[in-house]
Amino acid sequence: MATITSSEYEETEVVGLSRPPSSGDKFMDRAFRGSTVFFAWATILLVALIVFQIGEKALPAIQQYGLSLITSDTWDANRDQFGLKPEILGTLYSSVLGLLIGSTFGVAIAIFLSQDFLPPKVELVAKNIIELLAAIPSVVYGLWGIFVVIPLIRGPANWLHEHLGQVPFFSTALSGPGMFPAALVLGIMILPTVSAISRDALVSVPNKLKEAAVGLGATRWEAILGVIVPTASTGIFGSMVLGFGRALGETMALAMLVGNSNKLSWSLFSPGNTLAALLANHFPEAGTHEVQVLMYAALVLLLITLAVNFLGALILSRASSRLSGISK
Repeated sequence: MATITSSEYEETEVVGLSRPPSSGDKFMDRAFRGSTVFFAWATILLVALIVFQIGEKALPAIQQYGLSLITSDTWDANRDQFGLKPEILGTLYSSVLGLLIGSTFGVAIAIFLSQDFLPPKVELVAKNIIELLAAIPSVVYGLWGIFVVIPLIRGPANWLHEHLGQVPFFSTALSGPGMFPAALVLGIMILPTVSAISRDALVSVPNKLKEAAVGLGATRWEAILGVIVPTASTGIFGSMVLGFGRALGETMALAMLVGNSNKLSWSLFSPGNTLAALLANHFPEAGTHEVQVLMYAALVLLLITLAVNFLGALILSRASSRLSGISK
């Protein structure tokens, strides 16, 4: 049996690589390029179609109420009086609280998993376990919040109300669903987003910066907090913006935990409401006119979420450009 020597194999491989593309190769290249362009534009058109159709359904309510629907705080479907102010503020309030909780733990986890505190195999397992939090269904988070989180924090929350009740954030007791349990669960839900993107930003920082800081006499934590984290700060901030966008659109867990009250209070332990929870609770029994108002609420929520996600993508793009400039 004839054998091929290494020189003949290398020559054959070079000849194979240097051959001009065949008609089949050209066809596959054009088909792949065309399919990527098609799916990219199809996605953009799908987003535009969703905005257009929701806007079309909401148009009668927009013409009837205008901006007064956003500034009013009354919701009485029997008298055709609608207002989204408590829901808009409740959406922003719960999302900011959730972001504070999620970003604090998320950035700490990202530092822990990116700065060689663990052996590589243990680090990989811990990273995958944290990312698995994103796979838990929203309704499961809601049930966990009702049966575990609320009973767990009721005692400390009521202690804060008894001793610091003059502070607006603790002015009411926690009797059941409320803003803080919803924000706490929301912070856990956005944790994988914040930690994963922050870790990528920290890992992307060139190691020579850390080595230079250590070479100048900095301790390990001084190098991390004074060099690594500031260099990756734009990417970390982008992860927070994307987590904020996720928090804005969260529905089922908040509908189960926030309390669904149409009155907004600064107290962390009082019930509240959000736009997503409003849509989930009122759509099944809404009449024609109320559906138009709810589509108006959906359009407001969609525009807020799109604006936040666009800002996050822009910040991530700028962060990547800055880090690539450093690594050169």
